[in-house]
Amino acid sequence: MITIVEALQSLRPNANWSLIGDTYDGLDWIDESQTKPTEEEINTEIVRLQAIEDSIQYQKDRKEQYPDIGDQLDMLWHAIDLGTLDQTSDFYITLKEVKDNNPKP
Repeated sequence: MITIVEALQSLRPNANWSLIGDTYDGLDWIDESQTKPTEEEINTEIVRLQAIEDSIQYQKDRKEQYPDIGDQLDMLWHAIDLGTLDQTSDFYITLKEVKDNNPKP
């Protein structure tokens, strides 16, 4: 879940501020060169950043489920060595399962 801190960092990079709690009411704006964003700006940015994160969640899920690259290369080598580098190889079946279980939105 995107936080107010992430929204502030996105909206006003390198700004000086402090936050007590996790609401706009706890925001103390210290920066003199950048204007304090409104609560609406922050909420809009939270929604925008969350949409981006949600749209790439499948990539994170896939990354966690793929075998280590060394294991993938080993499966690939064996498929080539056995002449089975097609949709019946362990290499293909293993990676396809991860992709099928974590489809692109």
